[in-house]
Amino acid sequence: MALERFGVSMDAELLGAFDRLIGQRGFENRSEALRDLVRQALVAAAWAEDDAAVIGAVTIIYDHHQRQLVDELLDIQHDADAEIVCTTHVHLDHHHCMEVIVCRGAAKDVRGLAARLAGLRGVKHSGLTMSGGAAPLP
Repeated sequence: MALERFGVSMDAELLGAFDRLIGQRGFENRSEALRDLVRQALVAAAWAEDDAAVIGAVTIIYDHHQRQLVDELLDIQHDADAEIVCTTHVHLDHHHCMEVIVCRGAAKDVRGLAARLAGLRGVKHSGLTMSGGAAPLP
């Protein structure tokens, strides 16, 4: 892969803040940090396109004593338009579990799955992380 060089002009105060961020995140240099920011922006833009092929991780923390919640979680996963690749279940304490659901598909389907799971009574916290690069959809 050929590297292209370009210059960036920036206010000194903004550059100082950027350099502090680079140090906090452990980047080796400004170029690596800029590449990371560009990648993040491109992935975020792809998320906005409903048909973009993405891979995602839906993380939920829930009270497994909530009546019928486990059945509802399973029903949603079985009926999901996004393909469920795998799930990981972790017992946090006597009442709470965490589940990580790795899925892929169209961005709208992955977002829809995450929203349906997050909206269930008994789900205490949920989060979605998506990235581009999933295999193209048929």
